Amino acid sequence: MTRIVRFTDDTATVHTGIADDRGGIRAFPAGTRIADLLRLRAAELRELTDTTAAGRASHTEREVLLLPPLDGRMELWAAGVTYERSREARVAESTEQTVYERIYDAERPELFLKAVPWRVVTDGEPIAVRDDSALDVPEPELGLMVNRYGETVGYLVVDDVSSRSIEGENPLYLPQAKIYAGSCAVSSGIVPAWEIPDAEALGIALTVRRGGTVAYKAATSTAAFHRTPEELVGYLRRCQPFPDGVALSTGTGIVPDLDFTLNAGDVVEITIDGVGTLTNFVTADPSELNWLVEAADDPLVRRVHRRWR
Repeated sequence: MTRIVRFTDDTATVHTGIADDRGGIRAFPAGTRIADLLRLRAAELRELTDTTAAGRASHTEREVLLLPPLDGRMELWAAGVTYERSREARVAESTEQTVYERIYDAERPELFLKAVPWRVVTDGEPIAVRDDSALDVPEPELGLMVNRYGETVGYLVVDDVSSRSIEGENPLYLPQAKIYAGSCAVSSGIVPAWEIPDAEALGIALTVRRGGTVAYKAATSTAAFHRTPEELVGYLRRCQPFPDGVALSTGTGIVPDLDFTLNAGDVVEITIDGVGTLTNFVTADPSELNWLVEAADDPLVRRVHRRWR
């Protein structure tokens, strides 16, 4: 499986490249960002990717630090209530139940800004639960990498960590329930869209481990989408340009019952067939993500806070 990756070497120089199954990385031309790749049309990106992949490996994954594959003026947006299970969970938790029933059946989807690139974490890094929330859950989601022309050119694994208790109090609290330090994790590689024959038939599995045992486990499939990815992208781009492309998380079909919440020390693992696995550990103190500010300028800071390479 080929992946487009963003990485840094020991000089803190950031590169992008193509990672192969054997751990080799072939770098794109110096200075190429993910944002630059998303300024290309899909056919142009595929040609560049194929040409780069045919070259000699310049790095190995063992000797570099993989970074979240977002940069430039990209944004990460998310969709809600795109599976029936999500509607059921939102209705169960909310004091305004009809809001979510109406969103599920409405023509216009629920879309919200989740994160900008410097706030995003990746494999082996901490995610957080809010200290003013009593009920917090991971939300495993398929992420779309969309270029400036609205073409989906790749896929990610996304964890849209959320406070169910805050959102349940009032739908207008959605930004506080969804957007905070440690609320967004993505896999470290982008799988090109041409390597995924059918994005609407992918298995998604979630496992939460606590103290060495499984505290929660569930699975779903993108076959249960209530809205197609193309529909979500179409609405996201209405009246809004994304010159460096955009990542769009497509909503979750896995929501635990109200008797489950994430705890500090939990390990969350999300796997999407053909796309990859994302693994993070949980902290109960969002201030422990303050290092992301420094990491925006010095990516090697991430090594100190990463539990696994």
